[in-house]
Amino acid sequence: MDRRQFIKFGSFITASVATGAGLTACGGSSSAGSAPAASGAWKFPQSVASGDPHSDSIILWTRAVPATADDVAVLTGVADSSIRVILTAADNSAAMGSNQALTGQLVADATVPLQSQFDNTVRHKVTGLTPNTLYYYQFIAGDSRSRVGRFKTAPAAEADVAQLQFAYMTCQDWSINHWGAMSSIASENLDFIVHLGDYIYETVGEDFQQGSVESRHEKLKLPDGAYKNGSSGVQYANTLADYRYLYKKYRTDARLQALHERFAFIAIWDDHEFSDDAWQDAQTYDGSFNQTDGSDLHQTSRRRSASQAWFEFMPADVVLDTAAAGFQNIKIYRDFQFGKLMQLVMTDQRLYRADHVIPESAINPATGKPLGRLGARYLVQQDVYNTVEAQKMGGAAAIGLEPLATVSILGATQRQWWMDKMKSASSTWKLWGNEVSLLRMGLNGTDAVATLLALNSIATLATSIGNTVTATGGNFPLAAAIVAAATAGASPVLAQQGAGAIMAAYAVAGSSNEARVAAGMKAGLTASQAGIAVATYTAVYIAGSGVVAATPATLVGTGAQTIAFGYIKPEVQANKAASVFVQAAGKQAALAPFFARFLLNCDQWDGYNAERKALMAHLKSNSVSNVVALTGDIHAFFAGTVSDDFDAAGGGTPVMTDLVTAGISSDSFFVYLRDAATALGDIAALVTYPMAVPVTGLGTLNLSFNLLDYTMGKAAPTVTSLLEQTRVQIRGALGAKGLPEAQLDATTSAVLSGLQANSDFNTSLLALAQQLAGLGNNPWLKHLNTDAQGYTVVTLTPDKLVAQFKQVNKLVGGSAPANVVARITTATVNAGSAAVSIS
Repeated sequence: MDRRQFIKFGSFITASVATGAGLTACGGSSSAGSAPAASGAWKFPQSVASGDPHSDSIILWTRAVPATADDVAVLTGVADSSIRVILTAADNSAAMGSNQALTGQLVADATVPLQSQFDNTVRHKVTGLTPNTLYYYQFIAGDSRSRVGRFKTAPAAEADVAQLQFAYMTCQDWSINHWGAMSSIASENLDFIVHLGDYIYETVGEDFQQGSVESRHEKLKLPDGAYKNGSSGVQYANTLADYRYLYKKYRTDARLQALHERFAFIAIWDDHEFSDDAWQDAQTYDGSFNQTDGSDLHQTSRRRSASQAWFEFMPADVVLDTAAAGFQNIKIYRDFQFGKLMQLVMTDQRLYRADHVIPESAINPATGKPLGRLGARYLVQQDVYNTVEAQKMGGAAAIGLEPLATVSILGATQRQWWMDKMKSASSTWKLWGNEVSLLRMGLNGTDAVATLLALNSIATLATSIGNTVTATGGNFPLAAAIVAAATAGASPVLAQQGAGAIMAAYAVAGSSNEARVAAGMKAGLTASQAGIAVATYTAVYIAGSGVVAATPATLVGTGAQTIAFGYIKPEVQANKAASVFVQAAGKQAALAPFFARFLLNCDQWDGYNAERKALMAHLKSNSVSNVVALTGDIHAFFAGTVSDDFDAAGGGTPVMTDLVTAGISSDSFFVYLRDAATALGDIAALVTYPMAVPVTGLGTLNLSFNLLDYTMGKAAPTVTSLLEQTRVQIRGALGAKGLPEAQLDATTSAVLSGLQANSDFNTSLLALAQQLAGLGNNPWLKHLNTDAQGYTVVTLTPDKLVAQFKQVNKLVGGSAPANVVARITTATVNAGSAAVSIS
């Protein structure tokens, strides 16, 4: 950094030592202390904030403008000046939420510069503080005082700490849903807050921002804004003024202000602080490729602007070097020590990451067009991914680079820093502020398609059995066996002869299944035809042999399901697109691409598998235990174990755990995939089950039941658990109909009671969910809720980590719900164990 630029930013990052009153902030410029003191009426439209609490220091932040200035507009015609910041350890809790003057002895009273070149933001570091102490602070500009803020310093590095409690949060899109979760977080008893990124969203008007939003969040208006396509439609932040506007606008919300006033933040960015699913300085919007070579569009100036705005508005103890060329002019990865109990390591997973292993511009051979998101970042064929990753690693080694250079999220320098921090950590717990999930989220497409085709066949099979029952004189087992043999390819005559022979063998006392199959084959059936006919006959016979007589519908249904899952599903699994059932359905071309294993999200660590394995090998070989990732990004709650190699037998050996929190407001992972799946035909049933539910006096609720959870590995539901899963969605749908909140819970229970008796719900949907759960995908996932908004509170002791996943209720009309938290799920990690239990 040259001296001129050091002076420029040195006057912005000021510092003082808390040894008493009357301090002048230290900066890199003699002009910092010479600016005239602000006079007259001022305001603090974004309130105050604190961040990066160490045992002896803190970063304090505010933005002050003349009382007549617009809260968020570009500031013009305002001369530089100086304001004061004061700090005390005296109890000022009664003043929280107000601009009352602080009381008690001051431990710091510093003069800090207010400069228009930094949009009148202030970042001031106070050192010399006492460990594990609650402080209160306030800024003073002219005749005006800011609201009171508070923070708590970290315990001393060698201190024994009995307990820490903090929240972590992510994904707070202004333009969708509500920020009621912030009100709930503000009432928690916390030591600090970890923010895992997506603090702002750079786009306005995107598809994922088109749903309902609370009325207090008006539409955003970027001052410059570039259009994604043409001269209208979706815009994205493109300049420093755009990014500054977003931070200013977001932080005008009183609920977000209250969080910053009450708790120090430890924050990292993810992608939306710059550009959706970005890597380095490259944007990955669909269609935004360089026309000459098809590469992603690199936007160095835009990346630098995004980084500077984050730096100006986030109270983080980091340095921005504007004199450095390129876009890697800021380093935000850093760590924190909280006594002997915890070391918190925060990583940057955007600025140094390599391109997605399969780039969005790669050509889809089926269409001749670029893949875009699907096939590159989402729903990626695992075999293709593995091949390309190996090729990239081999290519890197061939030209003298480290093998991970082109397939890394962290980059070599940060990766080594992470490894060193983990290996040298002496604390009981090593927590990792990790933006994107480490958990494998895969899907066996062959099994999934086979299951769906089997389910889709049940109604037709039931009709066939019902029609055949008449011809057999009401003999349900015989009728079902005939249909089973015919489904397996027997002619009508052979099916009847074989089923009859099986029935006759069944009547022989003590006959075995082998003898019954042999009887069917002697009558002309093949082994497979006789086998499914015997299995079906037996299942229906047993179903009709209970103390309580089975209904005809039950007998028919039993036969149909036995054929569907005993013959059709295995046949599709074995033959894939060449299956006679795929061909008979006329879906060979449509379904052929799905007979493979898929990775659902390769913007996560699943898309950087080799580096993930290297990190896990480092932890395992160095016996580093009690490592827990705190993760955001994916707009869902997950809890599970991270293995040394997910592709090894049994899914590998668990090394650490990953606890993923849902977004504060951003639309859920389920909603995102539900909307994308509408173009996939039958495959959409892996994600959602639509159902129209009439409600007296309100009309029809058009619901989309979440099946993605079960496809991804959630345990098979009962009717009761399936009902409970839908409670939040139904409450939200009723709220959207205008039902007053006072009536929502009772009405929701009434709707659930009606659903319990609805055969579409308790039979069709339940059976589908149970079959999808039976696919056995991702057994390391111990909890998943892909349709949720909320946050997570962690209570950490030497013996265990307890994380409470707090899902919030949905909008009520145009407002956040008064009853914010809908349900709490608890994940517990015991010290010394790379496992997680759920309650």
